[in-house]
Amino acid sequence: MRRTGLLLLGIILVALCTAGCQKRERAQVPSGKLKVVATLFPLYDFARNVAGDRAEVTLLLPPGMEAHSFEPKPADIVRISKADLFLYTNRAMEPWAEELVKGVDAKNLVVVDTSRGARLLKARDEDEHGHGGEKGGVAEGNHHDEGGIDPHIWLDFVNARTMVDTIAAAFAAQDPANRDAYLANAAAYKAKLAALDDRYRAGLATCAKRVFLHGGHFAFGYLAQRYGLRYESALAVSADAEPTPRKLAGLVRQMKAEGLRVVYTEELIDPRTTETIARETGATILTLHGAHNVSRDDLAKGATFLDFMDRNLENLRKGLQCR
Repeated sequence: MRRTGLLLLGIILVALCTAGCQKRERAQVPSGKLKVVATLFPLYDFARNVAGDRAEVTLLLPPGMEAHSFEPKPADIVRISKADLFLYTNRAMEPWAEELVKGVDAKNLVVVDTSRGARLLKARDEDEHGHGGEKGGVAEGNHHDEGGIDPHIWLDFVNARTMVDTIAAAFAAQDPANRDAYLANAAAYKAKLAALDDRYRAGLATCAKRVFLHGGHFAFGYLAQRYGLRYESALAVSADAEPTPRKLAGLVRQMKAEGLRVVYTEELIDPRTTETIARETGATILTLHGAHNVSRDDLAKGATFLDFMDRNLENLRKGLQCR
């Protein structure tokens, strides 16, 4: 934590100098559209759908970077200083966000914690087996405890709709002239999220298996609990850890005992753990996309949150042997 604090302090000092030099230029070139910076891909995609063509939405995370490993640079503060809205997920997901914006020299910047009003689950401990469904803990209102919650709130699609409402309210407050358009766009996108939720409920209702195993970090607890599934991962919430031999052996035994034919990997994470489990069990490897971030190719192709979630449903149905 001390190293992170010193790093942020250095970043802020450099960025303040840069932003100060550009302040006069910014004042001379006003924009007719809201400028919005979103930390992670789900927020970026939600905001794009709310904005339509009335705002400029940019993604802070560089394409292809694993979200948990991101460390902001001075240029990121400069970009945020030029924005009207800064959207982040929660303190557990981006522990650097609140400190970062304290160094931003922008009186009109509004910082939005998009977890407000969301239903939060407790973080999985390192030694726990990760469970969805009947054992998922709920930590309502605990989003200011960094280690206390699972930060992947967007993978409960009810939470996703709440996040869209929060984003739309921020847009409307900053740009009242376009309030009706933002709220209408939000309602239309929430209908798509509700339809996605319906597809998951129907698609996962008649499956031979109710448990899935994942060689990455504990990212899919919200999704598992939403649809009454059990979920096991090789790692806890942190993507930087390494699984213990005991944990790997336990997952291999469980794969065989449960008769599971698929083990899942995730985007932008080293697949070696998943590959080890697959070799030991003969399982097929499929991807579940947590949507934290996207590759450069996906971003260039215009991939969306809904696209990734529909692919996840298709792969879950294969692994859960759904009819």
